[in-house]
Amino acid sequence: MSDPSKVALITGGARRIGKAIVHHLHAHGYRVAVHAHQSGHELHAFLTELERTRPSSTLALLGDLHENAVPEMLIARCAGHFGRLDVLINNASNFYPTPLGEVTPAQWDDLFAINAKAPFFLAQAATPLLRKHRGAIINLTDLHGTQPLRRHAVYTAAKAALEMLTRSLALELAPQVRVNAIAPGAILWPTQGIAEAAKQALLARTPLARTGTVEEIAEAVLWLLESANFITGHTLRLDGGRTLT
Repeated sequence: MSDPSKVALITGGARRIGKAIVHHLHAHGYRVAVHAHQSGHELHAFLTELERTRPSSTLALLGDLHENAVPEMLIARCAGHFGRLDVLINNASNFYPTPLGEVTPAQWDDLFAINAKAPFFLAQAATPLLRKHRGAIINLTDLHGTQPLRRHAVYTAAKAALEMLTRSLALELAPQVRVNAIAPGAILWPTQGIAEAAKQALLARTPLARTGTVEEIAEAVLWLLESANFITGHTLRLDGGRTLT
């Protein structure tokens, strides 16, 4: 069980991978400040469930990470409510195809805003608190931050930027704050769907021949926070071996 006073802020925490991370950290004693943008109803229901198990252990944060003022606002609200911040998990992400020849400046700005700009400014705003409590940052990247994906040039470039930010922040914030990343492979299929043949082709290129689970991502987050005290600036690739092929 973790120190019950520890506080983690998780962006995009109402659904999918983010929700699993929140649930796992809360089950291991963390108080959690959970951000959502368009999933406010889901967030409220989820945190109500967590509050039943441990009252006064959660905080709902709503905000559009495209807006420049939101990162500082989220950190300030978390600090004002809990009085501290130990962990920042940049999980919120945006993903959609941007075929070459059809990309608009608005799409570029959108994908970089959520996948790279917001994580940086959240980290910058959180730095004084994280240094004070010798905390940690974990960024959720993607295996395609290092391997190109057809029709997704802008998304992959943004995730590559987040990988470099992970290493740069690790250097800047040491020794008080550790900064690492997790790069998932196939964990959950995209919400817009994917053809069965495409799923099977992807699994055929995965040495472990299966998708990962959100619980495995959450377990990796907790391990980086609690057991990997001599690791910083590293990207942990949870992809079933996809990067080997």
